[in-house]
Amino acid sequence: MESHCTPEMAGKVIRCKAAVCRNPGEPLMIEEIEVDPPKAWEVRIKIICTSLCHSDLSFWKMKAPIGLFPRIFGHEAVGVVESVGEHVEELIKGDLVLPVFQPNCRKCRDCMSEKSNACSVFGKNISPDMPRDRTSRFKDLKGEVLHHFVGVSSFSEYTVVDEAHAVKITPDIPVDKACLLSCGVSTGLGSAWKVAAVEEGSTVAIFGLGAVGLAVAVGARLRGASKIIGVDLNPEKFEIGKKFGVTDFVNPATCTAEKPVSEVIKEMTDKGADYCFECIGLASLMQDAFESSREGWGKTVIIGVEMHGSPLTVSSYELLRGKSVVGSFFGGLKPKSDIPLLIKKYLDKELSLDEFITHELSFQEINKAFELLQAGKSLRCIIWMDR
Repeated sequence: MESHCTPEMAGKVIRCKAAVCRNPGEPLMIEEIEVDPPKAWEVRIKIICTSLCHSDLSFWKMKAPIGLFPRIFGHEAVGVVESVGEHVEELIKGDLVLPVFQPNCRKCRDCMSEKSNACSVFGKNISPDMPRDRTSRFKDLKGEVLHHFVGVSSFSEYTVVDEAHAVKITPDIPVDKACLLSCGVSTGLGSAWKVAAVEEGSTVAIFGLGAVGLAVAVGARLRGASKIIGVDLNPEKFEIGKKFGVTDFVNPATCTAEKPVSEVIKEMTDKGADYCFECIGLASLMQDAFESSREGWGKTVIIGVEMHGSPLTVSSYELLRGKSVVGSFFGGLKPKSDIPLLIKKYLDKELSLDEFITHELSFQEINKAFELLQAGKSLRCIIWMDR
């Protein structure tokens, strides 16, 4: 697929192809669009490859007022900086970068603290477009504005992101493997390493064995967990999970009211798992995870965003007895400093990423990626822009 960009296009509008979603739940349409040049503190990126995450799927289905259309989805990707706006200090034309949804300005109190990976400058931004001026850099050939998605919008041959949303990476890593680290895999790894800080010999229960849950398993295995229990309704996930470090499997569908999943896990772990991870986004599963954790020190890590907006209710007595619940956003990782560390682990062969890629498609086949993910047949599908 050819774009209309030339080396002389810096500072000018680019015409290129993008997969545009016009209405919730409808197939994406490959259209020719216009991408404005980057403004101050922004970079324009030529996307090499992208992948589909469950968050894309969730927002793709949402109707107004949360869903906003027409829109360009996509937030896991890797690309090359085509041009930069004024005041950009960290990136230059030609840099290989990961655009990431989690901002990291590096200058605010939160970014400079080791206590979290929040960014007090951009972290609460809910604009559907660019974070600083809240306007879009995309429009179709009729002049209609196309909205951004979580600061990335990688389902386009070219995109514009704030420099706080771009991480420079080494070209030593294969781009398809790097792509995985811009969201899901990093979230799972960081949740095990940084948020839970799983230690050697501990027991772990993971509720939901999608890409994020399996990345938790990888992280727990590398931290030396002695037992990693996968909890999923799909029995095929056990064989898949073994490749990522899952040692045991529980199918909630086979549990009974007299012996729910929490009791099964307590029997398997000597009164409860040291660490439980909820990776789906259901309050009922969060409750199950909490009840499956060990009294005294069991920690439940919530990774999934509750898909219905339902609250989580836990017993204050259980909390007083030592259990805890903590949230994990992007695995507690600071993108600009922690993603390069994950890449180093991959290059040093301490971390394997290859197993997460189950399919590869051309940009024209992007709707097939949606079909595969909805059917539970893919973990990560790499979508190549030039094929």
